[in-house]
Amino acid sequence: MAITKDMLIGEILRTRSDAPEILMRFGMGCVGCPSSQMETLEQAAMVHGLELEPLLEALNEGLDE
Repeated sequence: MAITKDMLIGEILRTRSDAPEILMRFGMGCVGCPSSQMETLEQAAMVHGLELEPLLEALNEGLDE
């Protein structure tokens, strides 16, 4: 299942076990944030001033394997 910009951070954390490491590498400490249960990846990237595409690429890397 591909990760999209519209997925909630909490959903991404449940989908991909290494998502916390990837998010933290981009400067997002979303692992314990209460907003992660109601904030999309796109919204979180905007709040943190991050470009969405590189983040999406990193989160989707290796999912097809």
